[in-house]
Amino acid sequence: MISTFFVLSTRGDTILAKQYRSSGAAAHERSHTEALFRKIKFWDDLKDQTKVVVEASTSTQQSASQQPPKGGLRNGLIFGASSARNVSPNTVVELLSTIARIFKDYCGTLSEEALRKNFILCYELLDEMIDYGYPQVIRTENLKSFVYNEPIVVEPIVNTGNMVNPKTASAAAVHKPVITSATTGGIGKSFGSGPQKNEIFVDILERLNVIFSNNGYVLNSTIDGCIQMKSYLAGNPQLRLALNEDLIVGKDVPRGMFGAGSGAKVDDMNFNDCVNLSEFETARTLSFIPPDGEFAVLNYRITGEFATPFRIFPSIEEVEPNKLELTVLIRGEMAANHFGANVTVEIPMPTTNITTVSCNMITAPGTGYSNAEYTASSNKIVWTMKKFVGGGEQTMRAKISLDKPVTTQWRQQLGPINMCFEIPMYNVSNVQVRYLRVAENMVGYTPYRWVRYVTQSSSYVCRL
Repeated sequence: MISTFFVLSTRGDTILAKQYRSSGAAAHERSHTEALFRKIKFWDDLKDQTKVVVEASTSTQQSASQQPPKGGLRNGLIFGASSARNVSPNTVVELLSTIARIFKDYCGTLSEEALRKNFILCYELLDEMIDYGYPQVIRTENLKSFVYNEPIVVEPIVNTGNMVNPKTASAAAVHKPVITSATTGGIGKSFGSGPQKNEIFVDILERLNVIFSNNGYVLNSTIDGCIQMKSYLAGNPQLRLALNEDLIVGKDVPRGMFGAGSGAKVDDMNFNDCVNLSEFETARTLSFIPPDGEFAVLNYRITGEFATPFRIFPSIEEVEPNKLELTVLIRGEMAANHFGANVTVEIPMPTTNITTVSCNMITAPGTGYSNAEYTASSNKIVWTMKKFVGGGEQTMRAKISLDKPVTTQWRQQLGPINMCFEIPMYNVSNVQVRYLRVAENMVGYTPYRWVRYVTQSSSYVCRL
C-alpha cells in the first residue's frame, strides 16, 4: 500500500519519517517530502494536474509522478505518505487521518512540540499500526496492550482570542493522553499535578448546509449531525445514553406517529459498532462500552426545511452607471439567549474594473468587535463579528466604484455570499441527550459528565 510515511512542520522540516517498503529504483525519501511541501506551500498555484480532496482535513494528491505523495494538513502539521503503486487516495487520506487521531489520543495534544518530545512513543505506535505498508491495528483501545512508553505531556497553546466562551469548547479540545490511568496504576493516582478524574465528554455537533436565494428564501438545506465522545473512564464501565423519547427516524415516518409533541425528526442514523441497539426502538436508549479516545457514537442526517439560525437578505442598487451600493442584512432567527460566535461573512468581488470599495456597518447592541473591509489581494469583502446575538439584525453597506460602466457580465461575477459561524449550546434539529449514566451502580464511582451542543456552518451560502 504505502511505501513511506512522514510528518512535516510548516517550515518543511521532517518531524517523523518511516520507510515501510524499499526497492532499488525507488526515489529518495526526501524527494517525496519536498514535493508535497512545495505543493502545500504554494497552494494557490495548484492547477489541473493536482486533485484536491477534503475529508476532515485538506489534502492533495500529485498525479504526475510514479510515486505520488499524498498528505494532509492537521493542526499546522503536514501528514504525508507515498506509494510506488496506484492506491486509492481516499484510503490513504483516511489512514493519515486515523494516524493523526491516534497520535492525539496518546500524546494528549497534536503539535510539533508534542511529537518531538514523544517521538519514541510515536514510532512505537507506527510499528504497531502499519506493517509493510498495510494498516494492522488502528484502534486506540487495541493499541494499549502493545504500547509501553509513557507520554510526555505538553501544555497545549490555547488561542483564547478566538473563544467567546471557553466553557463551550468541544470535546476535541480536551488535551489528555488516553494511557494516563493505564500507566499510573488506575484510579486516583496522579499523572500530572493532581489526581486523575474519571471524565467523559459528549458533543452533539451539527453542521449546516444552506443555500439562500437573493430574496432570503431557503433553496436547499441539510444538517449533518453526530454525537461524539471522548472517554477517560477507568474500568471500561457500560454506559447508557438516552435520546428524545419522541425522536423519529425515517424521512417518510409522519410526525404524529409518536405523539403530537414530536420535536425531532431525522432522515437516517448510523451507529458505532460498539453500540447495543436492543432498547433503541422502544425507549430511544443506547448502551455501549466506550472505547478509548475520541469516537462517534452515531451520525444522523436531516434534509428539507428547518429553522435556520440566520437569514441573509442582500440587495444591489446601481446608483450611477459606474457605482454600485451593495447592502447585506443578516437577521438572527434564533432566541435571544443564544448567539453566534466568530461570525465571518465573505463576499467575492469581480477581479476587474474596481477602483474603490468603502464599507460601513449598522450593528446591534452586544455585537462586540465588528469590522468590514475590502481586501484587494483576495478580491473579497470580509465582514467579521465577534458575537451575533439571536433576535438582532446586522447590516453592512458597501459602496463600489468602477472605472467602467456596470455590465451584466460584471454583475454575474459578484458573489455568492458565504457565512461562517459557530453557535454554542444550540442545535437546530432538537436532538437532545436526556441522560448519560453508568449502567451498573458502582460504589464510589462518580464520573464527571460534560455534555455540549455545538452548531457550525459547513456551507452557508446566499446567491446574489
